[in-house]
Amino acid sequence: MGSLSIWHWMIVIVVVLLLFGRGKISDLMGDVAGGIKAFKKGMAEDDTKPEPSKSASSAEPKTIDHQAQATPAAEKARADS
Repeated sequence: MGSLSIWHWMIVIVVVLLLFGRGKISDLMGDVAGGIKAFKKGMAEDDTKPEPSKSASSAEPKTIDHQAQATPAAEKARADS
């Protein structure tokens, strides 16, 4: 009673095909295959490390000025006080 025979599986397959149709199932399998290929391609790109260019290694690091730039009105108000 616990095991499923071949007839049970045939009925399940027929019901699935009737509900989803052949086109939707093949489209779904194509999407899954495309996702797997994209994943493998992404993993292969992660394995290869880009070589640093000579200009990037010889350039000095940039500094950022954290002070807000004063507007002419703010400078005038600061000069008046």
